[in-house]
Amino acid sequence: MRETQLDRACQSNLGVLERVTPQDLDAPTPCASWDVRALVNHFIGTARWWAAMMTGADEQAEEDYAAGDVVAAYKTSIGVATAAFEADGAMEKIIPLPFGEFPGTVVLSMAALDQFTHGWDLARALGLPTDLDPALAGELLNQARQTIPDAFRGPDGQAPFGPAFEAPAGAGPADQLAAFLGRRV
Repeated sequence: MRETQLDRACQSNLGVLERVTPQDLDAPTPCASWDVRALVNHFIGTARWWAAMMTGADEQAEEDYAAGDVVAAYKTSIGVATAAFEADGAMEKIIPLPFGEFPGTVVLSMAALDQFTHGWDLARALGLPTDLDPALAGELLNQARQTIPDAFRGPDGQAPFGPAFEAPAGAGPADQLAAFLGRRV
C-alpha cells in the first residue's frame, strides 16, 4: 500500500515524541486543557481509537502511555491504526463516528489531520521547531479549509476546533494549519 497522509503524520510525530523527557510531562501545551502528559496520551490513544472506529472493535480503556516508553507505545498504536486502515475494503466502508458517517478515505484524512496537529502542539509545547513536514501540512491545510464547518469551532474542550486565527506573515504551512485549527501561532 502507498504511504498515506496518516503514515507521514505519524512519522513526523515520532521525531517530536522522541524528544519528550519525563521533565516535560507537566508543561503546558497550546491546548489549554492539556499538559504534555495529556497530549501525549491523547494522540497515542487516539491512534488506537481511529483503528477501533475503522474495525468496529471496542474502544480501549484509558491508559497512561506517558508513564512508560512513549515512543514504543506510539509505534504500537501506529501499527494498530495502519492495520485497520489497510484492511481489505476499509477505504470504501462507511464508518460511523460520533459526529457523522464517513467513507474510510475521509476517516483516514481526519486521522492524519488529528495526528499531525497534535504533533505540532507537542513541538510547540517543547519549544521545538514547528515547521513539520511542510508538504503534508499544506495538503492538510487545503483539506481542512474545505471540510471544517464553523459548527465544529468553539471554546477549548467544548468543540473539536477553536476559532480560526490569522497566522503571522511568513508562517510556514504547519503554523498556518495550526492557526486555522484554532491555535495561536
